[in-house]
Amino acid sequence: MLFNSYLFIFLFLPVALGGYFLAGKRSNRLAIGWLLIVSLFFYGWWNPLFVWPIILSLLLNFAAGSYLYRNSSKTIFVLAITFNLSLLGYFKYAGFFAGIFSDATGASFDLGDILLPLGISFFTFQQVAYLVDSYKRLTVPHGWVEYGLFVTFFPQLVAGPIVHQAEMLPQFTRGDRKLTSENFAVGATIFILGLFKKVVIADNMAGYSTPMFTGAAAGEAITFLEAWGGSLAYTFQIYFDFSGYSDMAIGLSCMFGVKLPLNFNSPYKALNIIEFWRCWHMTLSRFFRDYLYYPLGGNRKGPSRRYINLLTVMLLGGLWHGAGWTFVFWGFLHGFYLICNHVWHAVRRRLSLAPGVTSPIGRAVSWLITFMAVVIAWVFFRAESWEAALNVLQGMSGMDGRLVVTVGYAPFFELLKPLIGNFKIASAPLIYFDGRSQIGWLAAVMILALAFPNTQQWTRRYYPSTDAVEPYPGLPRAFLWRPTPLWAGVTVMLVGIALILALRPSEFLYWQF
Repeated sequence: MLFNSYLFIFLFLPVALGGYFLAGKRSNRLAIGWLLIVSLFFYGWWNPLFVWPIILSLLLNFAAGSYLYRNSSKTIFVLAITFNLSLLGYFKYAGFFAGIFSDATGASFDLGDILLPLGISFFTFQQVAYLVDSYKRLTVPHGWVEYGLFVTFFPQLVAGPIVHQAEMLPQFTRGDRKLTSENFAVGATIFILGLFKKVVIADNMAGYSTPMFTGAAAGEAITFLEAWGGSLAYTFQIYFDFSGYSDMAIGLSCMFGVKLPLNFNSPYKALNIIEFWRCWHMTLSRFFRDYLYYPLGGNRKGPSRRYINLLTVMLLGGLWHGAGWTFVFWGFLHGFYLICNHVWHAVRRRLSLAPGVTSPIGRAVSWLITFMAVVIAWVFFRAESWEAALNVLQGMSGMDGRLVVTVGYAPFFELLKPLIGNFKIASAPLIYFDGRSQIGWLAAVMILALAFPNTQQWTRRYYPSTDAVEPYPGLPRAFLWRPTPLWAGVTVMLVGIALILALRPSEFLYWQF
């Protein structure tokens, strides 16, 4: 079931909350046992067959982690890591690599349809991190119920954040399972803000991005306005979809008295690509840094090795998101961006230039370069095939030598004719570009993403996550969220709009990874 479904909001969540706090009156272990059961039920709702791989993974990893903490056996460690990566590789990548083998050799090698368990990338990486920490004896021994909940806790099970054992297990072992009005109010508010982002903003952006990318996949010619309109729509669709999910996960956890780490922190405000990756999918970036980039040598073996490590990490990050060449190339692009960014920083240091951009014009240029680089990379992330991505990029570049505009916009583009060249006037709206409506939506969501505080900054007074949140510049403390009638009225209005639009079927984009 989806976080934005009526079934989840009005049935599953009240039952889960009520049972959790009633059980907590008897014992902490009973409460977390109840939460483990409802989390497995939540996971198995789509398909009960999904439960068996995760239970098998839980049992074997718990046994391996317990053994490694006591013995630090390299053989068991390697076998356990191999098991996890093999499980992930079979379900997620076997078909992809079988296709590569067939294309390279001409041999028929069809594995058939492999049903991909939900969130397998997330719970696999989480358990790999646990095994590494157990091998290094950085963990504290816990029971199998606590470990099971650490992996399956339903607010973060399917699409993250990828949590660390040191962040979560101590929270599950404490003995204060009481429903508090503050936790519920803060959690419900953050959940509602996330729900609004998802069903009101992200899903409306999908109405502009999906037709364009579908047309590109069908081989239709995509014009300049269509390409940019659809690409920008997807840029903000995935932003508010993932931001909304991340808020909902933190809000749900807060209701249970549990804090999750931040996974999303206004990445489109970044002035360079390094800063972008510090704010986008933060726990995945942390995982790759701690368990891949550092073991590869990080930046300790010279610039050349550092750049190779960065590119390797981002290529694997692209492959983690999806078994396809477009995802791999998306990872390559971001690896290339990061290398360019680090080279530029090295040049600035060598020339004894200031380490950061301070002038308003310089900041604006830095932001624009970063944002455009991200938008172009999203084309490969979203496109259904390599050919579809190139089709969209051709439209974005205006390589067909013309710009198609509707009658209402012709006078404006006449002024730009010396810069953009020839254009063709269409008497009706374009197929994939909705004119003023689309421009209005894009302008509104861009302002919301770039000029307003994020959810964690609004609610930072109550510390809803495990991470400290920097205050929004210029936002007086008096304007932060508080449980007041005014904020209650705003929240009720937002949830009313969101619940009406939640009747439309839609899934979170990151649930497919």
